Amino acid sequence: MTIDSEWDNILGIRTTGRDDSIADLVRFPYEPTDYCVLERLANSGYFTKRNTLLDYGCGKGRVDFFLAYQTKCRAIGIEYNERLFARAKQNKQQAVAGGRVTLTLIDAADYTVPAEVDRVFFFNPFSVEILRLVMEHLATSYRQAPREILLFFYYPSAYYRDYLAAEERLTPVETIPCNDLFKESDGREEVLVYKFLA
Repeated sequence: MTIDSEWDNILGIRTTGRDDSIADLVRFPYEPTDYCVLERLANSGYFTKRNTLLDYGCGKGRVDFFLAYQTKCRAIGIEYNERLFARAKQNKQQAVAGGRVTLTLIDAADYTVPAEVDRVFFFNPFSVEILRLVMEHLATSYRQAPREILLFFYYPSAYYRDYLAAEERLTPVETIPCNDLFKESDGREEVLVYKFLA
């Protein structure tokens, strides 16, 4: 049994398998974040029961159910693919930490960020064009309720890196290395942590 299968069993969910059935130039395929990366994130100290995570492009909900279980944070997963969303809803019914997770079927470009959100996770869910719109929603939410907001970018693409380096509303906090978790690595196995400034 693989570590993915083991964790899925512990959490009472099914999240394995890639899905690129309705991916296009602006919305990218579903590929679950490896549990070993999520374990490192859970142990980073950035997530506690006082935090609320927003997971853009949650797919089947792995990030949400795992971090809610491991750190007791609340999690909000948003997904625009109806089939993946249906799988996430099915997982929520059986998940050990399902009561701490909220799921919403919506396009990220249209989502209003709730005031309680203070942690945000991205695994290259969409294009930089949509990311810019998401940043505007985060800025609006921050103005309405100023608070610490930390953003986590796992396996960032070159386009994301360029955008993040130029985005004045973000300041780098830390890079969480993950290369050592994989036998073969292309150098992108890391989580970039940024703080939202306004």
